[in-house]
Order: sequence, then C-alpha cells, then structure tokens
Amino acid sequence: MNIRDNWRIVLLVLFTIASTALLFAPMVAGGGGGGGSGGGNQVVGLDYGLELSGGTRIRAPLIGMHAEPVDLQNESLTDVRSDLAGDLGVSQTDIGLRPQERAIEVYSKNVSESAFVSALNDNGFDVTADDVDRGVTAPTRDSVVDTLNNKINQGGLTGGQARTTTSGTGETFVIVEVPNANRTEVLDLIEDRGQVEIVAHFPDQRDGNTTYRDVSLLTNDDFTNVGSARQPSQQQPQPHVSVSLTDEAARNYSNAMQQFGFTGPGVANCPTQYARNNPDDAEGYCLYTVLDDRVVYAAQMSRGLAQNMETGDFVRGPTFVMTTTNMSEAQQLSINLKAGALTTELDIEDRGTTYFLQPALAQDFKFFSLVTGLVAWLAVSGVVFVRYGSPRVAVPMLATAAAEVFLLLGFAAGVGLALDLSHIAGFIAVIGTGVDDLIIIADEILQQGKVATGRVFQNRFRKAFWVIGAAAATTIIAMSPLTVVSLGDLTGFAIVTIVGVLLGVLVTRPAYGDVLRYLMLSEEERSREE
Repeated sequence: MNIRDNWRIVLLVLFTIASTALLFAPMVAGGGGGGGSGGGNQVVGLDYGLELSGGTRIRAPLIGMHAEPVDLQNESLTDVRSDLAGDLGVSQTDIGLRPQERAIEVYSKNVSESAFVSALNDNGFDVTADDVDRGVTAPTRDSVVDTLNNKINQGGLTGGQARTTTSGTGETFVIVEVPNANRTEVLDLIEDRGQVEIVAHFPDQRDGNTTYRDVSLLTNDDFTNVGSARQPSQQQPQPHVSVSLTDEAARNYSNAMQQFGFTGPGVANCPTQYARNNPDDAEGYCLYTVLDDRVVYAAQMSRGLAQNMETGDFVRGPTFVMTTTNMSEAQQLSINLKAGALTTELDIEDRGTTYFLQPALAQDFKFFSLVTGLVAWLAVSGVVFVRYGSPRVAVPMLATAAAEVFLLLGFAAGVGLALDLSHIAGFIAVIGTGVDDLIIIADEILQQGKVATGRVFQNRFRKAFWVIGAAAATTIIAMSPLTVVSLGDLTGFAIVTIVGVLLGVLVTRPAYGDVLRYLMLSEEERSREE
C-alpha cells in the first residue's frame, strides 16, 4: 500500500496510538492503579465526574452586594474600609474595594441595602439604591473560585473542582463538585471563609486605668512555607503547624511584640487554659490563634522566642509553630494558610442546594453506560449488515465508528475531562452521527454503479464528503452556544459532540474513504494509480 496515497489511514493509526498512550500510560506508570478521580480500581487514565464516581455537589450564590459606579481613585482605601466597616458594624474584611471596577462591596448577611446606601452617602459617595446590586463583582467571584480549588486540592479531595454558573435569571452561582466525598467532608472544607489571624491580647495602661486591647497582627497573607498538621510530640505536646513569615510581616510582628510588652513582662504571662475558653476576660499577655473569628488556641510568649525578637534573630529566621487543641483544627489551619482565605462565603444555608450520590449507585451508572454504548454499537452493526450484506463494506464502517469513540476517550483522558452521563450521551450521539455519515459515503460510492477507476471513486467520495461536511458544520454551529452558556449537563454533551464531529470530518471519515477505495478498486487499478 502506498503510504503517500493513503496518508489518511496513517493519520488515523497515529491518532489511535496517541489515544492508547493517553488512556493506558497512567496505568503502566502507576502499576495498574490508573489515574483520575474514579478511585484505585481504574484500568485507564480517565477521570470520572460525580455521576460516574459518586460524591457531593454544592451550588450556592456568594454572600454580598456591591455598589457601582463609585469613584475610588482619589480615596485612601484604608480609611474608606475602616470608616465603612465602623458605620455598618462589620469587620474590615467584610468590605471589598475594587478601584478598577469602580465598585465597593460588602460581604455580610446582616447589612441591608438601605444601610449600605446610607453608609456610602455618609462617607461622601453619591450612591442611590439603583446603584446597588445583589451579589459580588466578577474579580471577587474569580478569587473565591481559585481559593476553593486550592482548598479542595490542599484538602486531598482528588478530582474536585469549583466553577461559576449563571442561572436563567442572570444570577451567578458557585458550583463545587467533589467526587468520592460526602456532604460533611465538603462542607467542613468550604463552608467557612478560612480567615486566620494571630491576635495579641494585652493590658494597656492609660490615665492610671488598665484596659485590655486586642490587636490583629498576622493574617493569611503574612504566612509562607506552611507545613502539614502534625500530631503532638515530646517537643510540641499539642497538634501543631510549622509556619514561616514573610520578611515584612516578621519585622512588623517582632516590633509589635516588643512595643506591646510581650518580650518583657509578657514572657510566660498568659493563663492559656482560661484564655482559650474566655478570650475577652483573660488577664495577661496572650497570643490568640483565631480561625474565622473563633479562638482555637491561646499561647504565651516563650522566653527563647522573646530573646530572639530582641536580638533580631527572629527577623532573620521567622519560623515558629502554631498550635491548636486538636488535629482537626490543625488540619483546617494548615489548609486555610496554604489555600488562603475566601473573600466571602457561599450562602449555602439560605439559598444553596446540596446533592450527594452514593458511590455504589455511581458504579451502577458506569456499568449501564458501558452496556448502553455497546448496545447502541451492536444495534447499528445489525442495521449496517442488513443494509449492505457485505462484510467488506460493513466491517470497516463499524471499525471506523469504534475508532472514533476510542479517539474521543483519548481526548477525554488527554484534557482531563471528568466524564459524566452527559458526556456518555455525547458518545452515543457520536456513534449514531458517525455511522450515518459513513453510510452516506458508502451509498454515494456504491449505489451509482461499479467503481471502475480511482477517478470515479474520488468524484463520488468528494460529493459525499461535501454533504457530511455541511452537516458537520451545521452541528457545530448549533452546539457551539451550549459550550459557552452555563446550562449544566448540556455543556458536556455539546463539547463531546463537537469534538466527535471534528474528529470524524478530519480523521475517521477520510480514513474510511481510503479503506473503501482500497477494497472497491481492483488490484490492477490500484497498481495503475500507484
């Protein structure tokens, strides 16, 4: 066979080899474990989504509202945040300022629209109720999705992802899908914002009176080189996380400790057990580890750390250990420090929905999806054999259709597409449309009489290919909007269908034409062409 004249068959073979490598290389490299989110029993490198592996899906909007347009170019953002937080009675972390978007956000359920407008007007911003919209800005949504994905990865929930979707009413929701995880696991990971603070609690003497101050010294962004949660040991009797500080944070933290007296009278001067349970009433010099406004541990300044701060050694090597009361809190602390804090929370309780699918049921879906695909292929096989009655025509046609599905599986493995039932529906649709196109080719070539020469074959094939090319273009145009509009499962169906159509038109249909030409032409005619 002349390779130059049958390069389409060679291309199909190369694509098939590439798909084989994508599907089975993870199994070979991992000793048979396979990749993806479907668990250790996989034999191919495919990822499986929620419906084929089981797990949890959470869909909820983000808490908050925003006002725009608001001119922030000539404003002190620190002062604006502080003043608005004070007027609204919320934390400064609940105020978001977006100068580039000309927007101000508030992330709290306890703030009404009228109170938000009033606070903005009191601070010099000319805003009306018409300028306030429910929900947050696009950069905030993107930040939340990135942080959620980091949390999922750091939490060890393999195959999970967060993304946004827009409802028919225009409201934006965040969807979190985590295969092989129950609802409690996912909620524990994503429900809270994950804001970590080190707060200094110390006495402040003014005018002969002693009052206690709480000053936030460190937040998520100040930590680096965060370790994993560790079990108690002889050196550290509590669950703990090893952390380092950025250079700027280390200098500020060391200066604050010395200024507030922690390296002097504050050394070993905190009733830690009492302070942990009564952080507002404790006396002494205490360092609180605060997770989402909840004190998870109270520590005192050690003599060695105090000396390092006074000599400057701490700034040169700002590494220390953060302790908690139990391993669960230590793990949460480590995850939140690594992933960062959410800008705002998901409104799961009031407006969110949760969905959990048992892994055993998902395995049934996987099995029946395979059975459905085989039944579809066998049904098409029967019709093709009845129609043509010739294995020379039917067998290459069915083999080409099977190769098309195999290439699609390779594509899914290559791009890490998590297969769900919508994708399986797309595979079945590709089988039907693919064989339909192959029948068009076979009919055009065989139903108009004997194929005597290669020129006759090419003319007939070219006419058939124009028909299937036009049909493919129509399908792609019709399906394209579904790939960009957030319509849930329809998006997956559209993606698989479009890729299948492209593979068919560019690879498998031309290869089938070369195979059919080889089978239909006589040996003498083939020799003359070569």
